[in-house]
Amino acid sequence: MIDQLEASLNFSQQALSLRHERQKVLASNIANADTPGYKARDMDFGAELARATRQGGAGAGGGLSLARTDGGHLAGQGMPSPRGELLYRVPDQPSLDGNTVDMDRERTAFADNSVRYQASLTLLNSRIQGLKKAMQPE
Repeated sequence: MIDQLEASLNFSQQALSLRHERQKVLASNIANADTPGYKARDMDFGAELARATRQGGAGAGGGLSLARTDGGHLAGQGMPSPRGELLYRVPDQPSLDGNTVDMDRERTAFADNSVRYQASLTLLNSRIQGLKKAMQPE
């Protein structure tokens, strides 16, 4: 039963983790908008989510292993970081200093990712509330 519950929430967990990683990448682009030679980066969210769901999530061995300080501790796995699969953005109009950050594009992507993250959280919360309600005795 727990395995079915974990599997049903696994997709949402992976999507939220990837949205969080993308938000960090976009924030880094915005923070380096004035850095000469900085190359804007982003990830292909759909491809990363497909890869994460194909691998079966954090428990499939593709994640980061957590250190155990005692033999009685449970082995843990974190989500794999998509940082290795970051892509460079092709600028519409490159600047003279080599910086490829387009602030309009970055702000739009940042806001879009924030809204999608919040929507995913809302959907996940309602799903968990529904599961809790189904498990409670009448």
